[in-house]
Amino acid sequence: MQPLFLKPLFKERIWGGTTLKEQFGYDIPNDHTGECWAISAHPNGPSVIKNGEFKGKTLDQLWKEHPELFAHTEGNVFPLLTKILDAGADLSVQVHPGDDYAKKNENGELGKTECWYIIDCKEEAELIYGHNAKSKEELVSMIENGQWDNLLRRLKIKPGDFFYVPSGTIHALCEGTLVLETQQSSDTTYRVYDYDRIGQDGNKRELHLEKAIDVTTIPHVDGTSNQQIEQVENAEITTFVKSDFFSVYKWSVHGEAAFNQDHPFMLVSVIKGSGKLITSEESFDFEKGTHFILPAGFGGFKLDGECELIVSHI
Repeated sequence: MQPLFLKPLFKERIWGGTTLKEQFGYDIPNDHTGECWAISAHPNGPSVIKNGEFKGKTLDQLWKEHPELFAHTEGNVFPLLTKILDAGADLSVQVHPGDDYAKKNENGELGKTECWYIIDCKEEAELIYGHNAKSKEELVSMIENGQWDNLLRRLKIKPGDFFYVPSGTIHALCEGTLVLETQQSSDTTYRVYDYDRIGQDGNKRELHLEKAIDVTTIPHVDGTSNQQIEQVENAEITTFVKSDFFSVYKWSVHGEAAFNQDHPFMLVSVIKGSGKLITSEESFDFEKGTHFILPAGFGGFKLDGECELIVSHI
């Protein structure tokens, strides 16, 4: 049994930059590349398998044709999506729907609860997380009157920070931030405010205020993330969140460390360093920017190197 190594896919964004090339060595399409879709089975950007017997197939194909790789997990769509985001400029202030609203209003899409691990950011960087309105009427009034400084909650950030962003949370990454995002497999975003930016068509970019107000949690509630750190031989495991949608961890490896994959499947992204994944039969090299899935029944394995990995599972 082999890991499934994945070829990243890139998205141009008005707020994107070149950090994905500078930090990860990716061959990005242009100087406004905002998103690396690293592990995805979403129709707007499915990942392609790079190795083994499934080489050339897309992840959504495997989900349908080889459910045994994912322990026959229920659901029509692969449930998770891993991205790396380069905020070369401020992203729009936005909010995502939950499952029920998205299913009803977005052609059966999943909702979008997500989380961010701050890989890097400029000094004094910040992000928008939540709002100060106490009622729906106050939220509407503050939006209509452009009281953005009073409405939006801004938080200072630093590399290594983690934020859990449940659906219904008004949020935005801001300029100079590089983030690994683990999310439900959804591409539904409702823009609340976009700094009056002009899109490629020469017009202000579309807002989605009616839907945004419908789905926003009022008053704001912080997503809970109770971090726990466990020391094992030659590694440190940080648990960031265990939610209904996903669990997310950071593995910091210093030498040879033993792990076990006993979940339906496990998503792994290498954000620092390099090393080898060693099974009883063979070994696989990886480096910063490598992404792979450990399928069902993968069992015990070792990682050998100096590296940091973000790991998630349902």
